[in-house]
Amino acid sequence: MHASAQQAPSETDSTPAPGAVSLAGVSKTFGDFTAVEALDLDVKPGEFLSMLGPSGSGKTTVLRMIAGFENVTSGSIHLSGVDVTQVPPHARQVNTVFQDYALFPHFTIAENVGYGLRVAGVSRAERATQVGVALEQVRLSAVADRLPHQLSGGQRQRIALARALILRPQVLLLDEPLGALDKQLREEMQIELKQIQREVGITFIFVTHDQEEALTLSDRVAVFNNGRVEQVGTAREVYEFPATEFVAKFLGLSNLIPAELSADGVQSSVRPERVRLLTADTAASAGTVSLLGTVSETVYTGPTTRFLVDTESGVRVIAERANDHHPSAESAFGRGDRVRVEWTTDHASQIG
Repeated sequence: MHASAQQAPSETDSTPAPGAVSLAGVSKTFGDFTAVEALDLDVKPGEFLSMLGPSGSGKTTVLRMIAGFENVTSGSIHLSGVDVTQVPPHARQVNTVFQDYALFPHFTIAENVGYGLRVAGVSRAERATQVGVALEQVRLSAVADRLPHQLSGGQRQRIALARALILRPQVLLLDEPLGALDKQLREEMQIELKQIQREVGITFIFVTHDQEEALTLSDRVAVFNNGRVEQVGTAREVYEFPATEFVAKFLGLSNLIPAELSADGVQSSVRPERVRLLTADTAASAGTVSLLGTVSETVYTGPTTRFLVDTESGVRVIAERANDHHPSAESAFGRGDRVRVEWTTDHASQIG
């Protein structure tokens, strides 16, 4: 799968600007095992791209090849049009933020953030100025003199981000940096991370196995499976119009409807929130696929309730309804109830 990173040409130059990162036919093997196979992927300048997939799908290996930590078996990697396939990590204009933050425990926060500048020989006065700006960007100016163990997990994550950004890389690589945070803090940091990326304007490539996280953060999502990219698109495109059965099943809940039950005669995907749940004696609506069945299970999630319906056609269909009724009221449907499930034909996306 190849997603173009070309921009519209200017009036004076018909040559498209190069992508921030371009991978052409990139493969990586470890002995007899192929971790990444013939991958083509372009990342646009200033874009937030998430590489999403299960463990072992190849996304972290791709990140490490972009960083230079892993050698490419075949293919090429370009940064802003420059071939860096054989360039060592320290000579690439990229930086990486890891899940464990890797902060120096005996350095103050200011010393941690300014470490890269110190190694680069930047003067003490200039380092202090740039560290102040970097801490302001992540909204942690007040903790400059503290040690890492005195900060919360979310604060340490932001310090690791500031340390990476202060060197002004062309591309920032993030390897599941929110994975160690609890759910509430993780959701807060997702918003913070997206806001920071917009402010600094640097290309972010983010690795995650969390579908909701990828949808929340990304300009585009590349969905990985078995060393290949199955689909690249905006969050809405990959969710609403999955290109393959894997994407439909991995990216949130989805009902896979066999060809014989689909209006257009091909396998399709219908998201549970698109499925209407009606009493069994309700007449089928025009322009819908409508099936009778029995509620086999209900799942209360807080904002919604999911209903698992075993239809007479032999297909289990999940319907999801918003809990917008009075809090003290019970759901209109329960286990064992005979119901009708239906969805409009244009709410189903063809698979394959």
